[in-house]
Amino acid sequence: MAATLDIDVLRSFTVIADAGSFSRAAIRLAKTQSALSMQIKRLEELTGHALLHRGGRGVTLTSHGEKLVGYAKEILRLHDHALADLSGRGLSGSLKFGCPDDYAACFLPQLVGEFTRLHPAVFIEIICGTTQQLHHRLRRKEIDLALISVEETDREDTLRTEPLVWVGQPHSPVWEVSPLPLALSEKNTFDHKAAISSLQRQKRSYRIVYASGSLTGLIAVVRSGQAIAVLTKCAVPSDIQELPKDIGLPALPQLGITLAFSEETTSSLVEKFSSHIEKVLPILS
Repeated sequence: MAATLDIDVLRSFTVIADAGSFSRAAIRLAKTQSALSMQIKRLEELTGHALLHRGGRGVTLTSHGEKLVGYAKEILRLHDHALADLSGRGLSGSLKFGCPDDYAACFLPQLVGEFTRLHPAVFIEIICGTTQQLHHRLRRKEIDLALISVEETDREDTLRTEPLVWVGQPHSPVWEVSPLPLALSEKNTFDHKAAISSLQRQKRSYRIVYASGSLTGLIAVVRSGQAIAVLTKCAVPSDIQELPKDIGLPALPQLGITLAFSEETTSSLVEKFSSHIEKVLPILS
């Protein structure tokens, strides 16, 4: 009998690859780590190649694993689409999802990618903006739901917390300059308010050299070495530096992340997507 690739095993493999660890994949799939290990062992025996590098901090794909994961995702996409189409049980329709730029960079590929893979007939339109802009769009019913920041990290609906951090260009120590040059988001955003209030409490002089709601713009200014900025920790690119505490900058707060909904949002699709976010977001690395 010819060897075949099992759909369930391929699904486990792709989730492990995306999660970067057996423990996080086990939570997402509601399986034990030992069951996932057995599935990967069978898959490696079937293909004749090691597919994962196992280390203390998780797993990464081997060259053969990289090759297989591409095939696996395409096989799963076609399988799920065919099953949904022929059975009539699949979710379909569209929704508009709001997300701040920094969370989009950190979380969207896994949140939206995994959901649309499971429900290929669903179309999700992404609208990015600050939390304040997204609240405005929700009130105007321009979006169905949004991932937003909140200052109260102990709220019952908080899905996870993210610290705000100071960032700068390692080769341009402008944090030693007075007044301190800042690149900040718009005035009413949490990071802008946190930066200014913390510096004022410290009685440290500063000047705003760039202000914009664009995360890309803020990062570009920091890369140029003209200013430091405040970002959520998860959104800090690898080529700029999270500034250490011992350089004397004031401490910054953490933000909570939760979901907010348009008043008229009642569809089963929105309910399913929000449930998916509530399950997956807290365990994303």
